[in-house]
Amino acid sequence: MSPVDPAARPLYRFAYVPGVHDRIEELSLLAEPEEWNYRHTPQEIPRPILYNYLHYTFARLEEQGKVSFSEDQQAAAFNTGLVTINQEPIYAYFDKHRQADVQPWFFQRFVRKGEGQLNRFKTLPELATFFDDPSHLVLDSRLEIRINIEHIAADNRERFPEPFRSMDAYVIQTVLKGALDNAIERVKRNYKAAIPQFYQGRVQLLLPLCLATSQRADLAVVIERFEGFYRASTCLTLDMAYNNARVLARPDRDWLQP
Repeated sequence: MSPVDPAARPLYRFAYVPGVHDRIEELSLLAEPEEWNYRHTPQEIPRPILYNYLHYTFARLEEQGKVSFSEDQQAAAFNTGLVTINQEPIYAYFDKHRQADVQPWFFQRFVRKGEGQLNRFKTLPELATFFDDPSHLVLDSRLEIRINIEHIAADNRERFPEPFRSMDAYVIQTVLKGALDNAIERVKRNYKAAIPQFYQGRVQLLLPLCLATSQRADLAVVIERFEGFYRASTCLTLDMAYNNARVLARPDRDWLQP
């Protein structure tokens, strides 16, 4: 990517990243081991979870003004939020782009906290933050959960696995209602079963929908907190849910796994 594309992701407007998928591969090898591939969905690019994680993290850092620049304005860096196997933070490092009419920065490499390139910065780049109130990361079981079952069943039908995708509308709504009731009871017994995700500037919670068996989740229902209640009106495939949840943290492997 050379000329700046205003419709591109924020990272691509900020910097030219040559061979982006090779760079993602390098980051996956530098960071502590983690599964970055989809388990249930065909993937068009390698390590799509890490690719999306990096883009979402940069967008949030830029929004928060946490991208750092050297005093001479010839270098830039941001905190990826990832660490090496020895728990050393990893940063993305950029040089000023010399070519006119393109992105202002040129990606060089991912660097560990102790590497010399970061000596150019008086203070190291900060981590992205996604919430002010930690209580939003945990389901408040005292609040009502209002569920739009008809909308979930009708508008998200393509996300359902077979044979549920092909079921009559009334049948799938009945199955969905039972699965939602079970999910709510499960989270009341184990608060960790409600996994936080970050989407469009808000923290939401993901609950497991087990349609075929109680031993395996088939979908994730999204609930969003309002004043005095939660509202559920959409569901995600497990890969979509993991993508969103991983921006905040690596989810506990209770039911949502890559």
